[in-house]
Amino acid sequence: MNNDHAELACKLFAEGCNCAQAVFTAFSDITGFEPELAKRLSSSFGGGMGRMREVCGTCSAMFMVVGILYGEGTESNHNAKTEHYKRIQYLAEQFKNAHNTIICRELLKELSVTSTPEPEKRTEQYYKIRPCVRFVRTAAEILDRYIEDNPPVSLQKEHK
Repeated sequence: MNNDHAELACKLFAEGCNCAQAVFTAFSDITGFEPELAKRLSSSFGGGMGRMREVCGTCSAMFMVVGILYGEGTESNHNAKTEHYKRIQYLAEQFKNAHNTIICRELLKELSVTSTPEPEKRTEQYYKIRPCVRFVRTAAEILDRYIEDNPPVSLQKEHK
């Protein structure tokens, strides 16, 4: 498994991807999504879902990757759905342990952020004061640990 997901996610963020795109696209080697499609699919989740400052985009991306790898698919198995939701809550708890919340506006409470739809310009100053790259790294590291400790069936088949 590629253990450079955190580095790649941080690089993608520094290149202009939003937080969700950076994390989701970094795991393209595992999800099987082409990077451009991964960026498009996750583009709506940046800034806490379209800059509404709700759930941090890094967490949304984590949950999407986990859905691809472990999600129940089309079956309506109550126990499988329960187990999957436990998995999502576990990952959210890991992120909360590192940053106290998964809510974008709370993560950025020290900054005067808005929820207008216009994204901020990615300037040198933006990267100096914006803590988001830390959240990108945390989410990618949590996801790597989880996948390492709980190899999905699709990855188990690849390594036999």
